[in-house]
Amino acid sequence: MPAIVNYGGDEDFRLSGASFYSNLMDSSLILSLGPHVDVYCPPRKRSRISAPFVLRSPKIEEEKRSSIDVLPDECLFEIFRRLPGAQERRSCAGVSKRWLMLQSSIRGTEICSANDEVMSSPPEEAAEESESDGFLTRCLEGKKATDIRLAAIAVGTSTRGGLGKLIVRGSNSTRGVTDLGLTAISRGCPSLKALSLWNVDSITDAGVSEIAYNCNMLEKLDLSMCASISDKGLLAVARSCPNLLSLTIESCPKIANEGLQAIGRCCPKLRSVSIKDCPLVGDQGVASLVSSASVLTKIKLHAVNITDLSLAVIGHYGKALTDAAFTGLQCVSERGFWVMGNTLGLEELKSLAITACAGVTDRGLEALGKGCFNLRQLFLRRCSFVSDSGLKAFAQAAASLESLQLEECNRITQLGVLSALSNCGEKLRALSLVKCIGIKDTTTGSAPLSPCRSLRSLTISNCPGFGSAGLALVGKLCPQLQQLDLSGLCSATDAGFLALLEGCESGLVKVNLSGCINLTDATVIPLVRSHGSTLQVLNLEGCWRVTDESLVTIADSCSLLIELDVSRCMVTDAGVVALASARQLDLQILSLSGCSQVSNKSMPELRKLGRFLVGLNLQNCNLISNSAIELLGEHLWRCDILF
Repeated sequence: MPAIVNYGGDEDFRLSGASFYSNLMDSSLILSLGPHVDVYCPPRKRSRISAPFVLRSPKIEEEKRSSIDVLPDECLFEIFRRLPGAQERRSCAGVSKRWLMLQSSIRGTEICSANDEVMSSPPEEAAEESESDGFLTRCLEGKKATDIRLAAIAVGTSTRGGLGKLIVRGSNSTRGVTDLGLTAISRGCPSLKALSLWNVDSITDAGVSEIAYNCNMLEKLDLSMCASISDKGLLAVARSCPNLLSLTIESCPKIANEGLQAIGRCCPKLRSVSIKDCPLVGDQGVASLVSSASVLTKIKLHAVNITDLSLAVIGHYGKALTDAAFTGLQCVSERGFWVMGNTLGLEELKSLAITACAGVTDRGLEALGKGCFNLRQLFLRRCSFVSDSGLKAFAQAAASLESLQLEECNRITQLGVLSALSNCGEKLRALSLVKCIGIKDTTTGSAPLSPCRSLRSLTISNCPGFGSAGLALVGKLCPQLQQLDLSGLCSATDAGFLALLEGCESGLVKVNLSGCINLTDATVIPLVRSHGSTLQVLNLEGCWRVTDESLVTIADSCSLLIELDVSRCMVTDAGVVALASARQLDLQILSLSGCSQVSNKSMPELRKLGRFLVGLNLQNCNLISNSAIELLGEHLWRCDILF
């Protein structure tokens, strides 16, 4: 264009007739002037040639189309990998989808200027970048999970310390994540240490293999609901990622025993394994993995087709295990748990959780108590064949037990629980009983039981048969309680709770009485007066007989209370006024949900309480208007208000 038009800004420009015609293929498209006239300029207007008019020239259009983008990918690849710096590479990646995908296909080792770029940086900056390798985290969910975004992440993080953790949850239904996006991550982020794929059917073994080949520092792999990944992908990880520490496989129907065997042989640092709902995984894979992984500390097996053999191998080779969880093992019998305990190999086991395993019986539970002599936490859920005798035997054998949780174990009765409390060691600090319908009020008729002075936390929740008589016995056996959860005990009365309070020698810190519909002010007022100096959390949700009298006592007696829930209680504006008038009360969380007698009149008092509030629940308070709540929110801008 400069050769055609000599333009000097706002001054007149001249077009030489000869040069003009010589540079255009068809001059009639622009001007039709005589051979001896340059340009005719009227005295009041200058002649102008608009840009669109000039660009109609076929030659100029051809020059415009000619660009670097017409080069094949091979040439662009060579150009991009020779760009002088990271900023230039990122700028080029933003030009088009094609350039982005080409940039993302370049490995760090293929960038010609990589070494020069690092050496040209100051020593302090270079050291800082090296120390930060693999600390960036990116998470893509749903519609945001696409290959384009993965490619952009690969290009954008490659020179910023490197991507350390990638999480992909779900995928875009039309253009979701595929092996192409995962390949871009593998080549641009060799420092990747953690990869989590959830519900991504379009990723296959090829994508996982690319990650394994290029990201040799991988330490954590989580595959959940990945229907297209099989043993072939795990074999690639086993061959190329010797630093693997954690492996989680869930609902992957194509993964079987061969991949687990390879992981066990080739990943000597493996410490954590979780396998859930993988129908092709059996004894061959689990037993081989456990026997090879000498430093394995955590194992979780959920709905896996293993038998007693695998539990026997775990009991013998799991010398480093500290945490074990078994759920829904339908092919494991009583013998499997009995052998696992009697092999005496689980000497480091600290936590054991068993859910819905029919093979757990009194005999197996006693063997686990004797064999796992360092066990500190036991959680049994839906183990319907465990009875009082097995619980008592386990409590006597497990001298190091600190926490015992029983949920839906319906053969265990109140006698078994009290016997376990009396026979456990001096380390038991927490006992939880949830939905155990076999626990009912009875008279022991036996010799007096020894108190468990070590117990600090007691939960008896949704056990419909547990009432006042049981609460009185608990008060005698557990004098040092600090945390008490009696939620959902509909049969508990004021008399039973007061009997429990009489035995409490230590100050209660957290009390949950939600759903105890028969408790009244006669329970809350003595509780607050006796333990107000230590009480920090009080939950009275659904105790509809509790009134403003309790709030007045709370305001006068509690100096450390930070969380109060009086939802669906019979409190009114007067109770809120009492709380706001307390000088020593610094509530952080207050729930008045469903308090139908609290109205707009409480708004000034809630504003006073809002000095320290971070959470306020006013849902279903029908006498409070939305406008009043919005005005309150303007003053309590630090508080999260639910309405």
